[in-house]
Amino acid sequence: MAAKGKSRHRIEPSFEDDEDRFEDDLRLGSDDRVVGGRPKRKSGPAKKPAASSSRRKSKTRRQSRGLFAPVRSLLYWCLVLGIWAGIGIGGLVLYYGAQMPAASAWAIPDRPPNIKIVSTNGSVIANRGATGGEALSLEEMSPYIPQAVMAIEDRRFYSHFGVDPFGLARAFINNLTGQPIQGGSTITQQLAKNLFLSPERTFERKIQEVLLAFWLEHKFNKDQILAMYLNRVFFGSNAYGVEAASRRYFNTSAREVNLGQAALLAGLLKAPSRLSPARDPEAAEARAQVVLGAMQEEGYVTEDEIKSAMSQPPTKARSYWSGAEHYAADMVLDEVTKLVGEVKQDIVVETTIDLSLERKAEEALTDILEGDGEKLNASQAALVSMDATGAIRALVGGKDYAQSQFNRAVTAKRQPGSAFKPFVYAAALEAGIRPDSIRNDAPVRIGKWTPENYDQKYRGEVTVSSALAQSLNTIAAQLVMEVGPQEVVSLAHRMGIEQELQPNASIALGTSEVPLVELTAAYAPFMNGGYKATPHIVRRILDAEGNTIYETGYDSPPRVLSETVVATMNSMLTRVIENGTGKAAKLKDWQAAGKTGTTQSFRDALFVGYTSVMTTGIWFGNDDGTSMKKVTGGGLPAKAWKDYMTAALDGYSPTPLFGSHGGFDLPPASIEPEREPTSIGDIISGVLPGVGRRDNYPTPPAADVYQEDVSQGEMPIRDYREYRGPYDDFGGAPVPPADVGGRPMPPVDAGATASTRPPRQTTLYDLIMGQ
Repeated sequence: MAAKGKSRHRIEPSFEDDEDRFEDDLRLGSDDRVVGGRPKRKSGPAKKPAASSSRRKSKTRRQSRGLFAPVRSLLYWCLVLGIWAGIGIGGLVLYYGAQMPAASAWAIPDRPPNIKIVSTNGSVIANRGATGGEALSLEEMSPYIPQAVMAIEDRRFYSHFGVDPFGLARAFINNLTGQPIQGGSTITQQLAKNLFLSPERTFERKIQEVLLAFWLEHKFNKDQILAMYLNRVFFGSNAYGVEAASRRYFNTSAREVNLGQAALLAGLLKAPSRLSPARDPEAAEARAQVVLGAMQEEGYVTEDEIKSAMSQPPTKARSYWSGAEHYAADMVLDEVTKLVGEVKQDIVVETTIDLSLERKAEEALTDILEGDGEKLNASQAALVSMDATGAIRALVGGKDYAQSQFNRAVTAKRQPGSAFKPFVYAAALEAGIRPDSIRNDAPVRIGKWTPENYDQKYRGEVTVSSALAQSLNTIAAQLVMEVGPQEVVSLAHRMGIEQELQPNASIALGTSEVPLVELTAAYAPFMNGGYKATPHIVRRILDAEGNTIYETGYDSPPRVLSETVVATMNSMLTRVIENGTGKAAKLKDWQAAGKTGTTQSFRDALFVGYTSVMTTGIWFGNDDGTSMKKVTGGGLPAKAWKDYMTAALDGYSPTPLFGSHGGFDLPPASIEPEREPTSIGDIISGVLPGVGRRDNYPTPPAADVYQEDVSQGEMPIRDYREYRGPYDDFGGAPVPPADVGGRPMPPVDAGATASTRPPRQTTLYDLIMGQ
């Protein structure tokens, strides 16, 4: 039965040619299959199976799959790896993000407070504080600054969401090709790093930077972010923010920066310290050219504007802040701290400084130092100029602030020499001594101290007024002993000297050290009619909103000298300039008065003088205390004083000094000691009665606590940049040089050194020759 179900026809296999045998598999066509036990009859003539066409199609599909299989495989595995990488990065972001404070607690840290210091007319003198400049809005800045920064740092700033994927890709490609034109971090990311993060380069910090950038973009608009960035970013040379950098490198405000300067500032952001024009002007200029090219590509500037910017001379910045006004700014900072304590907000300090006078003062000192300083071994100078109230109008603390920030006008303490004598003579006037009182210019001994005059000559009988004009040391020493050293010290303190003064005979020659600013202020009562002039440089302090925090109150100063004494002193000190030691300071059309001062071995030379408008003190010397080449107070200081005062008084109408019109009666004259008649024997022997005899010297002052005798030869050379007492190396006793009662020999006015030879006596020949 089974056989009946089988086909009776035998089907023989058919094979293709040998050529196809090895290429294709053995296959049966549809007509060769047995369906229902019987072969299907064909209605037409038999056809040959189409196996060859089917095999060609199969071959084409296999070839196609073989060509794209690696690409499909690569895409597949990249997708798989990308998914896993995304999961991993997401996990890290969640991990590091979880370690950060909650976003609700994030806040922009306060910008360090800035102290804006302005002159009398509102011009900015300097900015002080951690940043070195005030914050400006985008509208206040030069438009070139934000354009330059965006062109070189973040071209898509206004279109991205805090992180720029295209920027990251471009930075990656540029780094691969060796052309890193700009970094991958956006301005928002850089701001986040500057505000919140440390500069270390770690994966954790980068993730936190991105998260903070997203927060900044959500919290603030683009203009606010850009303004915060420009006001806080570091530009090198201790300048943070565009205002500080503009004033540091160009000595101008960021409001007035031109195209070339803006390009230079933007170029510094890549490497602020290395590209600083104060360090490498050529590198800074080359980087600025790159920035200009980027600005042109972005369409911010035209080719003609770039050519104009490139034609400007390169910026040459000093290695430090320059200009004498910075000495005044440092003094302001110290005074502000004393007045209002720690500054915790932005403030504006209105000062008493007149910038035009400040520049004239700096120019006067610079001209003298450059002209004669090297020849006469004078390397430094200082100046203080103030009005009748003590308001400082100009202050120069040294030759060059960029080279040395030590303020020689305020911080340094030096012996004033004969510039201290006006206080001796004022005390004498108060004690009843008159300008026409007679004193003998002759050898005088006080204890073991024998003061000498500068020229080592004696003039015999002279008036007190003439003695001051000629700066006779012997007369000043006699007056101190007549009035009493303590009275002289008391008057000097009353007039404005705040330093401790030693009440001994040598104070007549200015052996106690004082700052130039105090000495100058103590002369001001002679100018203003006898009122104390407290030196001050701060007029008013305001907060950022314009509210007054502090205002000076020197409108009602106390009287320290009577009008009569002031008028008499003015008359006497005028003679110093008219025909005395200060003739080099004589002004055209102006009545002026003052006093010269020179210390031992020409180490310090001073001139302090005044007109009816202002009082000015000038010092010349060396920081290490070395001697100048016979520079006296009537030399370089008097010349510089004349140059400055001539420029400073330009535009003022000349007015006389107080008391010039008379009408002031001196106090009753003191009883003059009786003098023995001068005999021909006294004249021949060279001993004048009353002052020249060895047994008739003035009573020495009371002995002090000084224990150790230091000879003049052991006196160390002072380095005035670091103040110390004159005998700090010898036990620290705070006593100025003075050989009263067996103590050290004091420095005499100028050039007179300690000597063991007896003082020269006035002889008959001297009197005949008028010497």
